[in-house]
Amino acid sequence: KWCLWLEHQSPREIANSAFIMNRVKQVKAFRKASGRKQTQKLADTPYLFGEIRQPDSDMLVIPKVSSERRRYIPVGFVSPDIIVSGSALIIPKANMYILGIIESNVHNSWMRLVAGRMKSDYQYSKNIVYNNFPWPTPTPEQTAAIEKTAQAILDARELYPDSSLADLYDEVLMPKELRANDRAVMRAYGFPIKMTEADCVAALMQRYEQLTAGK
Repeated sequence: KWCLWLEHQSPREIANSAFIMNRVKQVKAFRKASGRKQTQKLADTPYLFGEIRQPDSDMLVIPKVSSERRRYIPVGFVSPDIIVSGSALIIPKANMYILGIIESNVHNSWMRLVAGRMKSDYQYSKNIVYNNFPWPTPTPEQTAAIEKTAQAILDARELYPDSSLADLYDEVLMPKELRANDRAVMRAYGFPIKMTEADCVAALMQRYEQLTAGK
């Protein structure tokens, strides 16, 4: 989808476009007609979004709702010229290490345990899933390994330019290259490679209780 992002645009440049001016006038009229005082106030700046939280750096995007059929919620980087809608969460200035952890079987096991549901699909949230997640304490070597495998995930996606993330993360069709990150993350936690998901979430919950003891 496309939107008119007019932050920092000069009034003259906006006024020179009949199409943009028409849209701005429609927004002004819509906001003034609202029964909500906060929305009425926003009619003073009809050329701006009501809430602007756009970072000036690349960001990691996490969809708020993802299919229950997936073992991994697909996440990825976008540049600041992409305006992320309210249907997703963003992590500004995220790095490969964060991508590697979030796109791992460990994090997704935790997500399945604590996340809400939209019907039966996963509903990711910053407060319940992300903020409560017990992160590992990796060595510099382990961090570098996760960064490397996270980059490998992005490289693997590039191998299939005709496939969407929905295609790539279909559990039946998912390319094996997208699973290569799990071992590096499990090593950072000191987890055995053949650990079951039940044992994984039990260990994460124990770690969470240790981290929050006394709070």
